[in-house]
Amino acid sequence: MQTRFHNVHNMSRRSLLGAGAAVAAGLAGTRAWAADAYPSRPIDFIVPWGAGGGADQLARRVGKLLEEELKVSLPILNVPGATGNTGTAKLLSAAPDGHSIAVFIGDTMGTLVTGGARWKLADIVPLGVMIRQPTGLFVKADAKWKNFDEMLADSKTNELKVGVTGFGSADEIQVNQMNAKGHKFRVVPFAKPGERYSSILGGHADVLVEQAGDVRSFLTSNQMRPIAFFAEQPQFGYEKTPLAKDYGFPIAISQFRSLVMRAGTDPNHVARLSAAVEKVARSEAFKTYLADELAFADSYIPAAQTAAFFEREFKSIQANLPPKR
Repeated sequence: MQTRFHNVHNMSRRSLLGAGAAVAAGLAGTRAWAADAYPSRPIDFIVPWGAGGGADQLARRVGKLLEEELKVSLPILNVPGATGNTGTAKLLSAAPDGHSIAVFIGDTMGTLVTGGARWKLADIVPLGVMIRQPTGLFVKADAKWKNFDEMLADSKTNELKVGVTGFGSADEIQVNQMNAKGHKFRVVPFAKPGERYSSILGGHADVLVEQAGDVRSFLTSNQMRPIAFFAEQPQFGYEKTPLAKDYGFPIAISQFRSLVMRAGTDPNHVARLSAAVEKVARSEAFKTYLADELAFADSYIPAAQTAAFFEREFKSIQANLPPKR
């Protein structure tokens, strides 16, 4: 009787131990799955510029498409200031857990070259370049200059105010190359896109440095007109507008807008998000967006090639900086 009880007791004990081990294994597996699940909560989408601009529009369009792909929300956080560096600082101060991304554009790249930024390219991990557009000079539709020649002649004797995104930006670099040849353009930064766009309409600036797609509504409503483009080839839709390079101003920094994460993020998270970004970039909805923005049809550059693109842009800007006056 005692032996029988002993055997039953041992069997029960073994069963309990086995069950306990199974539960423990199950819990461990659940924890491992939870740790691997990404994204596990909303991803903050930082836009280092004010609402309504090209970077903001890109984030809202891409964010909506990414939400469908990742099954989490991507709330937009507009953090303007310091030519994009204030918002970038917010990204770099966030935990490298993959739940924060940001828009990084050519103007902020300019501050890395000119020393206006307190961080370096190695501090970010690219997810891909989403859009590339030629930069142009725009004036009010009824501006006194009929063409670029007249504006250049006027700027030899009179100072003209130019609305730009910020000091140290690609905008300023392209303007300074004209100043280096004796022209008198004074850059006036406008952190808020709406204020920058309306600067020439309200007389706060004479000329605007911008991309055609970003001010398309002003162009189609005949409130603005382009007077020149800093580009290697004519801007689609405005093929008769002259190129600045033909006037001896060769620096042509196409505005790019990319998506980045903080360096140190789990490579698996980076790969997951990069794949989602690529799927969005190759969608018909995004291709339509590029056409609407008058951007290059082949704007998208995959994550694996973006770091090299950043390096080329950095070196190109660095090599073509006009001398300081």
